[in-house]
Amino acid sequence: MCEANAFIFRNGEEKLLLESVDLVEPEEEGQIRLVNIFGEQKIIKAKLKSMNLVNHKILFEESAGDARKTI
Repeated sequence: MCEANAFIFRNGEEKLLLESVDLVEPEEEGQIRLVNIFGEQKIIKAKLKSMNLVNHKILFEESAGDARKTI
């Protein structure tokens, strides 16, 4: 399996955004759409900080005016 868990780095801590992510797509205005294997989606306003696929982890850094929402 190639899924990874997505985290956001906020206030000095990593917080889980979405588990089992298998799709990461850029959207308009600096947003990123995350979709997991269960069809759950989140759109975040963040930038990629690091990606470690061996450890199944994607880390985003919060952008100014974080516009997180669940679709």
